[in-house]
Amino acid sequence: MGTSKPLFRDLDPDDPEPETTEIESLCMNCHANGTTRLLLTKIPFYKEVVLMSFSCDGCGYKNNEIQSGAAINPEGVRITLKVETQSDLNRQLVKSDHTSIKIVELEFEIPAKSQKGEVTTVEGVINRSITGLEQDQVLRRIQHPEAAAQIDDFIQKLQTLKELKSPFTLVLEDISGNSFIENPVAPKKDPKCATDKFKRTKEQDHELGVFTPDEVSGQNSAILQPIAEDDFTLEDLEGEVMQFPTNCTNCNSPCQTNMKMTKIPHFKEVVIMATTCDFCGHRTNEVKSGGGVEAKGVHIEVDVNGRADFSRDVLKSETCDLKIPELDLEVGPHALGGRFTTVEGLLVAMKDQLNDSGFSHMFRDSQNDESKAKMDAFFKKFDQILDGASKVTIVLDDPAGNSYIQSLGDADTGLRITRYERTFEQNEDLGLNDMNTENYTNDC
Repeated sequence: MGTSKPLFRDLDPDDPEPETTEIESLCMNCHANGTTRLLLTKIPFYKEVVLMSFSCDGCGYKNNEIQSGAAINPEGVRITLKVETQSDLNRQLVKSDHTSIKIVELEFEIPAKSQKGEVTTVEGVINRSITGLEQDQVLRRIQHPEAAAQIDDFIQKLQTLKELKSPFTLVLEDISGNSFIENPVAPKKDPKCATDKFKRTKEQDHELGVFTPDEVSGQNSAILQPIAEDDFTLEDLEGEVMQFPTNCTNCNSPCQTNMKMTKIPHFKEVVIMATTCDFCGHRTNEVKSGGGVEAKGVHIEVDVNGRADFSRDVLKSETCDLKIPELDLEVGPHALGGRFTTVEGLLVAMKDQLNDSGFSHMFRDSQNDESKAKMDAFFKKFDQILDGASKVTIVLDDPAGNSYIQSLGDADTGLRITRYERTFEQNEDLGLNDMNTENYTNDC
């Protein structure tokens, strides 16, 4: 038996021959046998992907595409980018087979499933559109001169976009949630790009091959079966460490997650989850609230001025946003997951995740001196904060109200806690708008 290796591995520039899989497959151009090569890897800022490259020695035909190697996201994604400069045209872009692309100012749309998934740039999307429109133009000018003239005019408009005489808006909408546009100022928030998640309809789920157990097998043979009333008591649940199979968040290899319920003093019941991957050695731990959603959201600000503040206990739930204004850093609720730690532990976890995610190495190894200098300055300032040389404010905003920071006393001026009424959108994200808590057993 060889040494276990992660299923999806980072591309290593020191490895001239990355591990690929070769499959003999049919050439769609000459119908002879060609070779398809598969490479399982990870894209920084993004996720696991499968790169596929086909070549035919008989006719010379070549083709390549990209497919997501990760699980289908529970939500679709809509990405809106304002393109104003040449650096915006050079942004890396990942699109799946299910991505539709719109250029708002030209009322131009590339429908979903009309192109294969690919890794390209914003300018590459425009160039591919121009190439597609120029196909058969020579014959079209002879047979349908008026239509050909209209297409030539539109091609000229697309060419003009690349000259950036005026800004334009690019919109990617992907029901699978597997599309992405590079953030050149990461880890800071992208001022030109907005990402919105949306819930798929049943028809869109079916298009992706996602079905409920009842839809697949019927209620009697569903994957999830109800537990009888006396088979598993609450005491059993609280006293037992349970295990369930999952996939490693780092390399996507199969592994086991351990889960146990416990109570945090002066707060509430929580679920602790820990995962260790035997293939890549990656370890994660997460804390989820074991109680319900609070009546109001909570906004917490804490001034970190010294060692006493570093030692404060912190519970950050999986629905909590985290900001450090002095670093212009904003971390979404799912980036760090739920954690029970200290202020220092939270800062260290943020830095470690930024280092381990791959994007810091991409910027530091970049040929773009400006990007490299910005990233080096960012981590230098982060180190000063961890050394206590710089004072910062940590902001937690949790619509579910399941986060808190320890108070150091009755007159703790460095800690500010505000309860607030959630917006409709926040209730929608938490699934509260459609929740029926009265007469829910009655058929409507």
